Amino acid sequence: MKIQRAGYGLFAALITLTLLICGTIITTVTFVNRGHSGPFEAGNSGGADGTGGTTAQAVGTGGWAGTWSAAPGKAVAAPVGAYSVRNVVHTSVGGGQARVTLSNLFGTAPLHIGHATVAVAAGGADALPGTLREVLFDGQRSIAVPVGGQVVSDAARLPVPEDGKLLVTVHVEGPGPGLVTLHARARQTSYLAYGDRTRDTDGAAYTRRTSSWHYLTAVDVRDRAVRGTVVAIGDSLTDGAGSTPDADRRWPDRLAERLRNGRWEYGVVNQGISGNRVLSDGTGPSGLSRFERDVFDRPGTRVVVIALGINDIIRPPRPADPGELTAALRMLTERARARGLRVVGATLMPFEGHRRYTPALEAVRQEVNTAIRAGAVFDAVLDFDRALRDPYAQDRLDPAYDSGDHLHPNDAGYARLAQSVDLSVLIGEGSSARL
Repeated sequence: MKIQRAGYGLFAALITLTLLICGTIITTVTFVNRGHSGPFEAGNSGGADGTGGTTAQAVGTGGWAGTWSAAPGKAVAAPVGAYSVRNVVHTSVGGGQARVTLSNLFGTAPLHIGHATVAVAAGGADALPGTLREVLFDGQRSIAVPVGGQVVSDAARLPVPEDGKLLVTVHVEGPGPGLVTLHARARQTSYLAYGDRTRDTDGAAYTRRTSSWHYLTAVDVRDRAVRGTVVAIGDSLTDGAGSTPDADRRWPDRLAERLRNGRWEYGVVNQGISGNRVLSDGTGPSGLSRFERDVFDRPGTRVVVIALGINDIIRPPRPADPGELTAALRMLTERARARGLRVVGATLMPFEGHRRYTPALEAVRQEVNTAIRAGAVFDAVLDFDRALRDPYAQDRLDPAYDSGDHLHPNDAGYARLAQSVDLSVLIGEGSSARL
């Protein structure tokens, strides 16, 4: 078990200084946002070594890899009193052991975990009989996670299915009030109950629903066959906005399906945050500020896919300068290369017809895409723009792939994005650098 604390102040200053030296100016990075974002949304529907993983560790010889993740993006008020949250998550790869990461990144007081369990889901909040396992922390059932920190559990022996659902249940001891660190807009229904219901295999007590994942930010598995982890870091287009809830149809889900079908033996984890930007905080910490935690700290990472930038262009108060934006994306690439990772980046998809569209913003998008396609930003390119644009109006999505808001794809669009990826180039075993 490992407790980790956030500590990024010096690093933020170095990033800002580096970009200034390169002739660019960026918004000052705030690494931990402790803002209160509104009421608790319970009514919404919508290894054995037990140590924390590190980047680029050997996983083909029995190490850890990520099967699921969700980046912490915001905080809301927690209910008063003791309660349990049963998070429902979808696995990309399987294994014989599992461990979980719980976060108090946005908390204002220590997070008191009284008990936690993991089980294979049977449907809804029900656990498959015989699969419920205790999750321990350095051999103990309870732990206090410090403000701004996270904890990685000990290994639990559990046959984790690939392409399956797990229930990770966390009992938080009262009394409150406090703040819940969560991933909003999960496109997945999870469940809440009063009291300690972590041992319940039947979900009858879980009468309240939530559309967010609470506290839980990662599930890792241990399997000698798994070769590594692909980490997708992005915004709502990676988070899956526009896809069918509870159906696991985001493009990283469909990419994981292709890798499984081809027996590539790579986990895929989704670090998208809706509304996220590269340069400045907003809905969640910026891409620059969260890159180390959300990419480098994922176990067994071999490849990072960067799909960020459109919100820097379309969200107020101003569009990012294209040179500033591409310089920041290049900085992410250089940081990942320094860790021995392969970096694959996506072009920015069209959005004509969206309420924020203007010809001036479209010109910025085109300039950024030109730089990406020129090969000066990433090791390889995913041309998401070309995959989804209307062949007769190239500044807008093909209607067959449009969810209706002219920015986010539908299920067919996300499937098309995943299908457009050359897997051999993604993993770095192909002869071309262009996807």
